[in-house]
Amino acid sequence: MAGSLDRMSVERVFPVPDRMPATPPESPLAMPVQDFGARPRLAFPRVHNGWRVWMARLVSFGGTAAIAVIGFMQMLRTFGDNPTPMQWALLALFAPTFAWVGFSFCNVLAGLFASRLTTPQGPNDARVAVVMPIYHEDAQKSIGLLTALARELEREGMADRAEIFVLSDSRDPVIAVNETMVIDAARRMSPLPIWYRRRITNEDRKTGNIGDFVRRWGGRYDQMVVLDADSIMTGATIRELSARMNADPRLALIQTMPILVGGETIFARLTQFAGRVYGPMIARGVSAWSGDTGNFWGHNAIIRMTAFASACGLPRLPGRPPFGGTILSHDFVEAAALCRAGWKVRLDHDLRGSFEGCPPTLLDMAVRERRWAQGNLQHSRLFGMRGARAVTLAHFTIGILGFLMSPLWLALILVGLVLSATVLLSTPEYFPNAYQLFPDWPVFDARRMLWLFVVSMALLLLPKLIATFRAWLRPLARNSGGPVRIFASSLFEILLSALIAPVQMLIQTRQIYEILRGRDSGWNAQVRAGSMPDWNVVIARHWVHVGLGIGTLIVLAQFSPAQLIWLSPILAGLILSPVTSRYSASPVFGRWARMRGLLVTPEERDPPAVLSDASAVVRAMPRPLKGAAGLLAFGGNQAQIDRHVALLPENPVLPEDKRLARITAGAKIAHAGTKTQALDYLTRDETDALVSDPALLRQWSVLPL
Repeated sequence: MAGSLDRMSVERVFPVPDRMPATPPESPLAMPVQDFGARPRLAFPRVHNGWRVWMARLVSFGGTAAIAVIGFMQMLRTFGDNPTPMQWALLALFAPTFAWVGFSFCNVLAGLFASRLTTPQGPNDARVAVVMPIYHEDAQKSIGLLTALARELEREGMADRAEIFVLSDSRDPVIAVNETMVIDAARRMSPLPIWYRRRITNEDRKTGNIGDFVRRWGGRYDQMVVLDADSIMTGATIRELSARMNADPRLALIQTMPILVGGETIFARLTQFAGRVYGPMIARGVSAWSGDTGNFWGHNAIIRMTAFASACGLPRLPGRPPFGGTILSHDFVEAAALCRAGWKVRLDHDLRGSFEGCPPTLLDMAVRERRWAQGNLQHSRLFGMRGARAVTLAHFTIGILGFLMSPLWLALILVGLVLSATVLLSTPEYFPNAYQLFPDWPVFDARRMLWLFVVSMALLLLPKLIATFRAWLRPLARNSGGPVRIFASSLFEILLSALIAPVQMLIQTRQIYEILRGRDSGWNAQVRAGSMPDWNVVIARHWVHVGLGIGTLIVLAQFSPAQLIWLSPILAGLILSPVTSRYSASPVFGRWARMRGLLVTPEERDPPAVLSDASAVVRAMPRPLKGAAGLLAFGGNQAQIDRHVALLPENPVLPEDKRLARITAGAKIAHAGTKTQALDYLTRDETDALVSDPALLRQWSVLPL
């Protein structure tokens, strides 16, 4: 009989409690889709950057060009006046790779011209939305961070003008219920409103998620702070960002430099240490040459709502993925759209209250980089954007080269090996012409080649050493265990990075190959907390790397042992890749390194208050549901159902497939004799319909277990 209850009778039996709504009243803001083939409407006349920015660009880009030319000329002299076709190929590959190494060094020098940034004082009544898009995340951790931030914003005097918005794109019904349970608990602990919206459909991924928020509630706020599911900023940093933006009506976006935190494995701690010690100096250089034409990294930034709505409605690219469809690396494109419309975009390198997590393992990083690689290669289709600023195109180019350099490095190594094999296996022809009086001696300046190698290594390592010595002069070294430990950590980081780099080179090369063949990366949830993979997993992923390393080692040992000296770091990285991949993912070795003061950061020794508070909040959160058993427990708890229903949208407009899933779910529940049987009948889409509809939930909840 319970299975035959209709919607109205069910709602009379189980009245919905009077609660704070899931979302505030809608305040729509127009966000038109942009036509990048047409000239943009300028919000302000474009202004020219000051002398500091132009000097930084001269040092960064001019210095890189000079290094490339010098390297090319020196390599050309190494081969003499008549290079062979293979030598020309080596030259063509050497010039961009040598320039890429030189760019990182020149970027550090450009940081000398970075402007001093300050926070203006005075009244600020800008309304701020802290926005966190989530997709199949650990709701306890993500919303715990937001709850801790809400408390800090109250202490900073922003409680009357700041609100928090959780924008869910999760499709898993168990995760969806977990989210509402955590949101309900967070609202009881937060001094600020925490709003929650789960989209009915999740087209266009993160860009669609943010765009839906702007179009429905954008008019309610002046500024929005965009966070990732594992990122956070301190209340003081958000207050400063809001003040800086409020003081300059032309400023549309301020990007911060996030500090990596929470790493437990060796790989995560390695990435975390490098970002903390080298990152600020790199960010200072990028800030210097970007000026007011900066970039956006997708999170940990504050954005002017009206500017974003007017300029950043992204179109879908024509064609099919991976080069068509939804723009994956939307952040670069949104920054480009703002700049072409006359707005300022800036990287404020001086703020330190910005944090994010990092991938726990090499394999997890590879999964993220696959999507980033596809997104950056998509940008090649946007170089024809009308009105784009030159520095914007430089950001696009740098992003693309960041992934294309791996196949270029691999090609350079292979061409070098072919050249060596040609020399070893062929007999030089000293008198190719019968009437030739003097012989043609083979030309190869080994000493010049050695110096080019030394210079390449110097350009590669100098930025890290400069950053380390720079840290000695700052509290960073003292807060990381002292100058000796931070120097030892830098050497440790350089050694491990050298072992990991060849593997990443081959992984990225394969990713580029897959993208060029038309394979889409898809959309999977990111791994925030990994575990040490089994031997069968790492061997399956790295056996090709090991085989290539051993094969090259055998060939060189037989025919050219001297080359083993130069290629030993690469070969060691390839041969040891399963060991490196597995044990760099070990939290045990991470703790071992920490106990010895290696790869320690100040945030680890003295955690920021917002992170400590977030950990305490997470411990007070309800435990997450697990699978069907969790849903069954949820279905037997009327108070939990009421709290969940209070966070569902009222009378949503459903597309046809969602309406069909709801109808079939209702029919199957009516036919089932127990809750367990009903869940066995339902598909995933139908289970999602169940947890999304109050009437279906209550119809199901009255069934026996």
